[in-house]
Amino acid sequence: MTPKDPADAGSPAPRRRSGQLESQIITVLVEAGRSLTPSEVLEVLNASTTLSYSTVVTTLTRLYKKGSVARRRHGRAYKYGAMADAPGLIAGRMSRLLSEEQDRASVLRRFVSALDPQDEELLRELLRDPEA
Repeated sequence: MTPKDPADAGSPAPRRRSGQLESQIITVLVEAGRSLTPSEVLEVLNASTTLSYSTVVTTLTRLYKKGSVARRRHGRAYKYGAMADAPGLIAGRMSRLLSEEQDRASVLRRFVSALDPQDEELLRELLRDPEA
């Protein structure tokens, strides 16, 4: 009896990081430069991953409820368009998380202390000159 190769088709796919699929979908919408149906989003995404139609619809619906995408009726489905790019989506998520804590100074202090030195320096530069 030979041990199973973990790369076999029966192995579960690795889990995505929180928000990763949302970022991928936003990127697809931004790069398309126009509104897309869930089927069109799925077609682009399935070039690099295997997703179900319902997963894409659920994620687009969540993004719509968060105000990250706009939607309009297109037959029986909707077409979705990005309201912001992927960095804007992540920045919005960070702002929402920060707003949930009363002691913002402690949260920001811990955030900065957890940054690697290059990101910390980048943050300092951005605070000095937001247009940099």
